[in-house]
Amino acid sequence: METRYMDADLLIIGGGSAGCVAAIRALELNPDLKVVIFEKGDIKYSGCIARGMDAMNIVVIPNFTSPELYVEAVTLSCKGIVDAPASYVMAQRSYEFCKKMERWGVCFPKDENGKYHTVQFHPKGEFLVSMEEPNLKVIIAKMAQDKGAFVVNRTMGHRLLMDDGRVAGAVGLNVRSGELVCCRANAVIITAGGQARFSLPNSGYLYNTFDYPGNTGDGYVMAFEAGASLTGMEYGRSTVLIKDLNCPLLAITIPRGSKVYDVLDNLVLEKYAHESEVMSKAHNEGRGPLRMRMSHLPREKIEEIEHILFTTERPVQERWFKRRGIDFRKHDIELYPTEVQLCGGHGMAGVRVNENAECGVPGLYVAGDAASVPKQHLTGAFVFGEIAAEQAVQFIASESKTKLDLSQVRVAETLRNQRYTTAGREIPIRELEYKVRRIIGEYVISPKSEYKLNRWLEWAQVFQKEIENEALIQNGHELSKLYEIENIVKCATFSAKASLERKESRWGNCHYRIDYPDTDDRNWLCHVVLQKGENANDIRVSKQPVLGMKGGNR
Repeated sequence: METRYMDADLLIIGGGSAGCVAAIRALELNPDLKVVIFEKGDIKYSGCIARGMDAMNIVVIPNFTSPELYVEAVTLSCKGIVDAPASYVMAQRSYEFCKKMERWGVCFPKDENGKYHTVQFHPKGEFLVSMEEPNLKVIIAKMAQDKGAFVVNRTMGHRLLMDDGRVAGAVGLNVRSGELVCCRANAVIITAGGQARFSLPNSGYLYNTFDYPGNTGDGYVMAFEAGASLTGMEYGRSTVLIKDLNCPLLAITIPRGSKVYDVLDNLVLEKYAHESEVMSKAHNEGRGPLRMRMSHLPREKIEEIEHILFTTERPVQERWFKRRGIDFRKHDIELYPTEVQLCGGHGMAGVRVNENAECGVPGLYVAGDAASVPKQHLTGAFVFGEIAAEQAVQFIASESKTKLDLSQVRVAETLRNQRYTTAGREIPIRELEYKVRRIIGEYVISPKSEYKLNRWLEWAQVFQKEIENEALIQNGHELSKLYEIENIVKCATFSAKASLERKESRWGNCHYRIDYPDTDDRNWLCHVVLQKGENANDIRVSKQPVLGMKGGNR
């Protein structure tokens, strides 16, 4: 197969929320730039916000809340492990971006006094602002393309190209044909999402994940192998959501009066959605499945909830509930923990960046769920998409053009050709992924122990050999799945290495070690950072301080 070659000023890997906004902002600043986007799906409906959204989780409204209060709130929810400068800048720019979205035509409901509808979603302050926009992804995807971004759909980022220590583009893989796409660029922004397909969901279906199932940690692996640092990889997030559907619910229903009960009909949660750890505790004590109840609410309040659930982020919910005969006026909604995921948007895992979306590799910027700006949600994707674009445009203007090293492309071609074969191979690709994720669930996620984590490291070597020598690949689509499985294995190893290093328990069930059950602020109020050593298999682990508001150690 031939390799397709392209040339760009700026390459964006990932066409979700952060990627689209990065393209929009870059072309606002310099309309003459050639901007290329690699998107694993189809950019019209792709990424975590594939359709619409019901809220911006973080908006600092002037004279109502403040960036300082937000930093205080997120520090509490992250148990102290958060770099304040990045979170502060995101909060500081959030209101301005909210107003920009209104100019784009995005609907933020207001009361008769012109005030936004806000909800307390964080431990302190009402930062969540309600939104009613069922076509959010279509709006930003169209804007990016109308401004001139060239989209290469069905293409996953595979590896970054380097030019004397500087990023010089990337090689992508067509997820249907297996053909390679090589794009030389003067700067790269990674917005490829987090790691959704980590452990298996309770349903057992590979793609029945809370987050976009196309997110397999591609950005983590590419950035790490290029020399960037990872942090928070020990934070494995699982949320109690709609059983067997894994769709968002709490932030919409709890603030509007819904309540959660256990199987014994004891009240578990009401009023504040951010107190969701009590649900995980109840489930772990065997009091599940938990149940969301709203039958006690007035008719108009239930209709308000239905309108939000059925028209914005995941409208498939209406059909799902209807087919199961669930009427919110009469029936409870069963809840269950989702699969574990690694994510910078809802969690704390990702490429460590500063307030300028820089990761320490010249010409490389990271935004959205791929970046570790803890619990940044959609606001972080949008704001840091803009910040990454602003920094990249400046970098491109001040630096010379990169050179394409064809030998790096040949390495990618050789690897692809070795794996695109059926000769001597017999493990079906779906069976391999199922086993990888089952073993991750048994050895990598909480409750953790030194024994279990080291067992994963042994399993990882077995899986790598099966990926290289035994996985049966019959078409280009299966080939892309093999690359995804390899990234899942690598991310699990990142998580195991970080979890072994952090000899304490923190963040409830997100990192619970039975051999170190207590939280130890004296020794572990810090980042656990992973960096590449002499090769990609040499993972160096270190402790680095958390940054305070002035950029100094906290």
